[in-house]
Amino acid sequence: MATIGTFTKDDAGNYNGAIKTLTLNVKSAVLRKAEKTNDNGPDFRIFSGQTEFGAAWMKTSKEDRAYLSVKLDDPSFPAPIYASLVDADEGYSLIWSRPSSAN
Repeated sequence: MATIGTFTKDDAGNYNGAIKTLTLNVKSAVLRKAEKTNDNGPDFRIFSGQTEFGAAWMKTSKEDRAYLSVKLDDPSFPAPIYASLVDADEGYSLIWSRPSSAN
């Protein structure tokens, strides 16, 4: 697992922070509450400035902890990036882990 972002939550319920990997450096990312049009729609849309580059869904872990399941995507990415936004000691951490392959 790798922490690829750090966020804080504002009074409106949006998350503000930064995302950094070896190839991605978004200094100002915002997870804005989305207006859900159906049950499968995202709870948040992710922006850098006016550019939308992802979405997030509210989930609950097996340990009954709330988190956001995050999907980041952009035409410049070879494939989408999947991560989890979890409560951390100071704010929230965006955690990425490589999916395990089924053998």
